Amino acid sequence: MRGADLVVRALARRGVRTIFSLSGNQIMPLYDACIDARIRIVHVRHEAAAVFMADAWSQVTGEVGVAMLTAGPGLSNGVAPLFSALQSESPVLLLSGDSPLSEDGMGSFQEMDQAAITRPLTKLSRRVGSAAELAPSIDEAVTLALAGRPGPVHLALPFDLLNDESGFDALPPAAEKAAAAQPPSEVVQQIASLLAAAQRPVLLLGPSQARQRHRARWEALASALQVPVVPMESPRGLRDPSLGCVSDRIAEADLIVLAGKRLDFTVGFGRKAAFGETARVVAIDPQADMLERAGRLLGERLVARCQGDVQPTVDAIARSAKPGGDRTAWMNAVARAIAVRSLKDAPAAPQGAIGSQALCEAVQRVLDTAPNPILVCDGGEFGQWAQAFCKAPVRIVNGMSGAIGGGICYALAAKIAQPDATVVLLMGDGTAGFHFTEYDTAVRENAAFLGVIGNDLRWNAEHVIQMRSYGPDRLIGCSLSPTARYDEAAQALGGFGAAVQEPQALDGALRAALESGKPACLNVAIDGRPAPAFSQAAAVH
Repeated sequence: MRGADLVVRALARRGVRTIFSLSGNQIMPLYDACIDARIRIVHVRHEAAAVFMADAWSQVTGEVGVAMLTAGPGLSNGVAPLFSALQSESPVLLLSGDSPLSEDGMGSFQEMDQAAITRPLTKLSRRVGSAAELAPSIDEAVTLALAGRPGPVHLALPFDLLNDESGFDALPPAAEKAAAAQPPSEVVQQIASLLAAAQRPVLLLGPSQARQRHRARWEALASALQVPVVPMESPRGLRDPSLGCVSDRIAEADLIVLAGKRLDFTVGFGRKAAFGETARVVAIDPQADMLERAGRLLGERLVARCQGDVQPTVDAIARSAKPGGDRTAWMNAVARAIAVRSLKDAPAAPQGAIGSQALCEAVQRVLDTAPNPILVCDGGEFGQWAQAFCKAPVRIVNGMSGAIGGGICYALAAKIAQPDATVVLLMGDGTAGFHFTEYDTAVRENAAFLGVIGNDLRWNAEHVIQMRSYGPDRLIGCSLSPTARYDEAAQALGGFGAAVQEPQALDGALRAALESGKPACLNVAIDGRPAPAFSQAAAVH
């Protein structure tokens, strides 16, 4: 069989049934092989969209999301979303066509060192060097993407390996899955003792542990150990609006357990302003370099560390847990802080204008009644309003990377992953422009989702920075066009579109968009507020 058939059969053996891709010369043998393997190719309008979609697929399903790109600019166009996948801890397999091995060093069409480009953004990046390596490389890449801290991997596949006969009539046997290493019992006992002695402990989770499919186990563990569990998946970290005023309680904690949560800018690097004067810290992480970082930044405040997969390690700690004091009051205090939605500064929207909060509350009414809702939030300032005031059992945000622009791709892939879901996307007008033509992909793929644009006619995050740092007479490069009709563009691409200017029209427009059964775009004029900031004092008053 051809090398391309080996690759595709190896993917099918690992459960891959959907690939996100944009066609190109060097991957045509893979396209052909997907027909016989009955693997669906979702054909997108830009290579970056394919990687964003693979990221969302992995977040929704827990499986490896697969993106397939051609060589040269095809590969380079898809590089930026790898950073988002890496920071969101999403298991993504990027396959790229490559120039033929037989033409190495000859100036072949689109010849480049692909692995050198993607290596800083992946757990593994390499070029396959022989037909015998094709199937084993797929197995290795998929296994590594899912292992430890999940993340993206990349394989460059030379065209001649794909197009030529491989010399194999069948797939080689898959490698056996290695047994997970057990955490050291003495470290488990040490952490269990620290938890028992703590009065105000808290456990912080990294992005991969914040997924909906893990929620029940973490809630059960929090109840059993009487330890608040805080999932973190936003670049705003402890100031993430969806976490309310949790930073106030974290600053009071006497023991902080980093359960797969990297010590980084999102937690103030563990400095005392974020973690409090007397807090001690425990780090549990699959990566040795993350434990080394914790030790370097925390010094003596790091009282225990354990290298291992997060869930089995924490489960072992729970089994060894000793009875501690009653921490019900502390649990309730953290829960109340997370639930706070009282704004520090809440001026009313101008007469007749639609406020960001009011728009999100209208969308939440849809989510509350929709079957199997999935929420996607993307953007700068408006994206934070969406994260604060909208919720659903499954949520995708633009992640720790802080990158914007993938929301339409995320929503489309989520709908393909779960066709019966009601997928709702909230995004800013700046964000919408990155991949708006993927509405065409959504129409072709019959992937109906509801996209809601909070349109404040500007890049509002940068507008806020310029106003704060330089003043209103120094604004530059933040305005967007008042004549841009995103709703009409969606219609032109085959979807549903409507513009909303008045608060009383919101509910009807949302209902009409859902009932259309098409990929929908509501272009909603909003008043353009900075991201929300909450206050427990305001909540009391």
